[in-house]
Amino acid sequence: MNKKSISSIINWMSGDIAIDLGTANTLIWLKGKGIVINEPSIVARTIHDDNIVAVGNEAKAMLGRT
Repeated sequence: MNKKSISSIINWMSGDIAIDLGTANTLIWLKGKGIVINEPSIVARTIHDDNIVAVGNEAKAMLGRT
């Protein structure tokens, strides 16, 4: 899940939406579509300036990398 896909979902919020910010996974459910996102609740950031570089599956794939 990248920043662009998150933005497109947020911009589409004219219908009903449910967000579950779980400990292990974050789920987003849309009325008429069901669960549209089910990804790990993890964020990758730079050590020096705390910039976010990835979220969800992409961030999980980076886990343990320096």
